[in-house]
Amino acid sequence: MIKNTLFLDALKGKNVKRPPVWMMRQAGRFLPEFRALRDKYDFFTRCKTPELAAEITMMPVKRFPIDSAILFSDILVVPQAMGLNFEMKESVGPYLQNPIASKQDVERLQNPPIEESLGYVLEAISITKELLHNEIPLIGFSGSPWTILCYAVEGKGSKTFDKAKSFCFKNPEWAHLLLQKITDYTIQYLLKKVESGVDAIQIFDSWGGLLSPKDYEEFSWRYIDQIVEVLATKVPVIVFGKGCWYALPTMSQSKASALGVDWTITPQKAREFSGEAITLQGNFDPAKLLSTPKNIYSEAQQMIRDFGVQRYIANLGHGILPNVPLENAEAFIRAIVEFRE
Repeated sequence: MIKNTLFLDALKGKNVKRPPVWMMRQAGRFLPEFRALRDKYDFFTRCKTPELAAEITMMPVKRFPIDSAILFSDILVVPQAMGLNFEMKESVGPYLQNPIASKQDVERLQNPPIEESLGYVLEAISITKELLHNEIPLIGFSGSPWTILCYAVEGKGSKTFDKAKSFCFKNPEWAHLLLQKITDYTIQYLLKKVESGVDAIQIFDSWGGLLSPKDYEEFSWRYIDQIVEVLATKVPVIVFGKGCWYALPTMSQSKASALGVDWTITPQKAREFSGEAITLQGNFDPAKLLSTPKNIYSEAQQMIRDFGVQRYIANLGHGILPNVPLENAEAFIRAIVEFRE
């Protein structure tokens, strides 16, 4: 039995004495111990070596009184397993030499058994669960099919993903074929993660906000919802769509246990749009962690007052930035842990 159930209780809508807290990308570049490992091993070596992934997952757990761990991995391990040879290039980020450009490219995508193609992730979960000693829950995650399509078609990161969007608008049949393939494989992957021991799932739709509300429904939400429908019968599912505040009314009708929100919507509006009856997670602007510990502490506590203690998980509105001082991250977490109504 997990000793600290605050995170899971909030996902289930149970009454809690304070909100749980964790931070997206909490096992990341702002930690000196992470940077030390980064200098020894390249990015995907860290992802694909179960012992390293588990060690990195545990780094923030050892440092801060967070209420959940999230497995160190990457959303691109799924398209890699399907046959897209993503690499992580210095000063470029994710890079794919031969992006998807035709229906044939989509049809060539593979569907290998998860244990063979992504067994290293499942092993990392087992090792991490042992290291956690049932102290706190473990989150597993995937990218949304739309966000993975963005990288698979664009071939690298982009502020606008125009190439990916034009692929969908010019060739909707190819796009839907690709999105369905990614969806089906992601479901298989996440089910195996649950079997291996994760206690909750988060779906990251990092680029959903680039779509209009109508296009979001067509090219993103309908595929996320398929994943939620299957996974929600097994574990709580959090859906985080960056810039997708307009979709909160639709998302809140799904079987998701919680919705992540970014800083472009007020807590009050997020509650209003989601109908008050679902757990919300977020939405501290990560850049605000670059202010002072005193300001961070004060604003984080105000965030709780704005969202309300119940049905709420304190988090950032996106991943923590690499240049955030440790004492500032600590001030954020301490503000939540020490909150009293």
